[in-house]
Amino acid sequence: MSRLFIFGLGYSASRIAARLEARGWEVVSTGGEGTISFDDSGTVRMALADASHVLSSVPPGGEGTDPVLETYGDALADKRLGYLSSTGVYGDTGGAWVDESAALVGFGGTGRRSVRSQCDAEWLALGARVFRLPGIYGPGRSILDRVREGRAHRIDLPGQVFSRVHVDDIAAGVVAALETSAPPGAYNLSDDFPCSQNLLVEEACGLLGVEPPPLQSLDEAQLSPMARGFYAENRRVANAKAKRMLGWRPAYPDYVTGLRALNAITSPASASTDPAIASADQR
Repeated sequence: MSRLFIFGLGYSASRIAARLEARGWEVVSTGGEGTISFDDSGTVRMALADASHVLSSVPPGGEGTDPVLETYGDALADKRLGYLSSTGVYGDTGGAWVDESAALVGFGGTGRRSVRSQCDAEWLALGARVFRLPGIYGPGRSILDRVREGRAHRIDLPGQVFSRVHVDDIAAGVVAALETSAPPGAYNLSDDFPCSQNLLVEEACGLLGVEPPPLQSLDEAQLSPMARGFYAENRRVANAKAKRMLGWRPAYPDYVTGLRALNAITSPASASTDPAIASADQR
């Protein structure tokens, strides 16, 4: 039996775990609903010894290092490794396409992006399959939720585009890499249609039957520093390598497909007629 140890059972990793368990894998994890504390070194090391595969979704720590590699790096030898990284390692490309051959931004520096790039490179050096992810959306975490809550904005930035990926497409890509002979290296898991955030807002508003919020400048929107930072970079993320090497195709290749599927499982009619779907969406 294949055994996976997950460091950090967060939003994406929990979907990966569920998919693998349904395929007969044994999955043990830290964080979230995991049964092992990251700091329980003895138990973690025993579980790692039994694992055939290891996946980390733990972000860089406050000290600028990778907590998993710093604490348990010596126990990862001979494991098939996976790491959930970010397409933020590419930085701002001015809206141009970028693929896995691009240099990592700020490598060797001290900023947040630089630290992420350093951790990404360290996992690559260990022979991991590194999955670089753009904006992640899915049940309970999408522009549909922000529109419902009155937190959506349309920002007047012509030419600004982003890539994104449905959480279930992340799970499908990671599972494909772990279950096959996919070589170590970086893989972009993104949809096929980078576009402006405004298009998402407008589609979500149309699905929910509400008027889109007005166009605003960044200053008028009074965004948080984190949200404002979202608009500081402009890039299109290419996914051809993952398609070629993993045999992966996104089930939700664009925002329209993804948002309409999410709206179908969260509408009152769907929730009342399919309790299993409603329960899954409420996780």
